[in-house]
Amino acid sequence: MMLDAVRHVVDNGVKWVNLPCDFPPYRRVHAFARRRQVTGLLDGLHDRLRDKVRQKEGRGVDPTAAIVDSQSVRAAANIARFTSGWDGGKRVGGRKRHLVADCLGLVLAVAVTAANVQDRDAAVPLPERLRRLYFSVRLVRADGGYAGRPVGWASGRLRTSTSRSRSSNARTAPRGSWCCRAGG
Repeated sequence: MMLDAVRHVVDNGVKWVNLPCDFPPYRRVHAFARRRQVTGLLDGLHDRLRDKVRQKEGRGVDPTAAIVDSQSVRAAANIARFTSGWDGGKRVGGRKRHLVADCLGLVLAVAVTAANVQDRDAAVPLPERLRRLYFSVRLVRADGGYAGRPVGWASGRLRTSTSRSRSSNARTAPRGSWCCRAGG
């Protein structure tokens, strides 16, 4: 019942306070979810599910290639102003998710920032986190927004091959710009 309540909040984007009366009291459900998050249970569950999907797709458990990109999302009116910003390139006010995914699109690492933070600045912790969790990654692809410091730093320090696409628009990206080597 508690997991169903947590799933309801996540799937529907409702506030904890607005849980339907069919579920336990929202404070108990929130405490239940928070305990699982703090103990790392949710991260472990995510990792195990990702490994199973990779195996089912005929891939090794450890990825050898990754893709880095960001997505700006609108912030709700009740989000604190200092945690959100304006992304002028995408014309969105809110937050930005910086994702590292494997070739199947499964999430390897995430960083969330205000939307006004440049991709190249926000991505600095991602390669280190990626290297700590997945030492097998040898190829990282990124779009032009990640030019400069993170690309050079990742290549040199982490001994990974990095490459950038000239366009961040998926429809106009050069052919093969998001393809990864076989075995990734």
